[in-house]
Amino acid sequence: MLPAPPACAPTPSPEGRRRGAADRPPRDARATQAIRATGAGVAVLLLVAAPLPEARANDLLTAAQHQWVDGHQPRLGAERDYGPFVFEAPDGALQGLSIDLLRLVQDRTGLRVQPQPAEPLHQLLDAARAGRLDLLTSLRPTPERATFLLFTQPYVSVPAVLVRRAGTPPRDLAALAGRPVAVGQGYAVEAVVRQRHPQVAWQAVPDDVAALEGVAAGRFDAAVADAASVAFIVRTRGLQGERALQAGEQVGFDYALSFAVRRDWPELVAILDAGIRAVDHPARQAVLDRWIAAGDAAAQAPRAPRATRLALGLLLVALGVAGVVWLRRRRRAPGAAAAAHRAAGSDDDRR
Repeated sequence: MLPAPPACAPTPSPEGRRRGAADRPPRDARATQAIRATGAGVAVLLLVAAPLPEARANDLLTAAQHQWVDGHQPRLGAERDYGPFVFEAPDGALQGLSIDLLRLVQDRTGLRVQPQPAEPLHQLLDAARAGRLDLLTSLRPTPERATFLLFTQPYVSVPAVLVRRAGTPPRDLAALAGRPVAVGQGYAVEAVVRQRHPQVAWQAVPDDVAALEGVAAGRFDAAVADAASVAFIVRTRGLQGERALQAGEQVGFDYALSFAVRRDWPELVAILDAGIRAVDHPARQAVLDRWIAAGDAAAQAPRAPRATRLALGLLLVALGVAGVVWLRRRRRAPGAAAAAHRAAGSDDDRR
């Protein structure tokens, strides 16, 4: 079993890191989404299917699945520097949102894992492809990965954004032709942005920390990273003052992260999915609160221009005046309004 997490979210070591007030998640019959605003001004969604009733906890796994759990201890591969989802702490322990969720799944299923030394993502994928790892966290399914991995349901989703140095003119990827832009090597977003924007001089780096540090140091004009990692890295690395960064537009790619399993172990996918579904809302919310910092404004999306805000304000005033006029007219002619309603039918009838 993974060791219990410390009482509060720690600051990762220079060797190991990565990704504010919460709205109450809607209670949908199929899925529950806990939403947090990140420092990049976008939303992080904790995606977990509706939990199983408490009374069914003992019936979570079938007899065959219990037997499988008793006979296997998957080798867990974890990324060294992908906070707040998974990273290596100064003492070598694995920490992050995905690790905390995996602990909750273990508590509910009895699954035991063997943590392996943390490595960069491209090395983890090579090891999984060669059969040296059985379980990975915080991965987005891709066609190439699906040739050697199976994936659970996604448990968190966060968009990728373009990050630049604060004070530099905002530019999108189309305007960065020939300019050096960093992206994580082997990350799912890498192939997408390379295909969509081949004119950019893409620079593959080991992780998002290297990407953002390179932007802060002026080695890259920009970087593509997920919004939660940007907020986490800016906060824990102290990228402020002359090293301050600005998160800009989304690049049209979302990280819907899952656990990944060696392809010949479909039993483990079913067990993990059952464990994920068994995590109730308070436990899910505690994990989100722990790792997605509230009010983190170190990297902010630009505000709308002043003229735009003024125009929106005037529009709201105009709508308010129109509403008052409409109410007064309605009060003066209640009989006419009732007749019109009877003639046209109710809203439900017209739908």
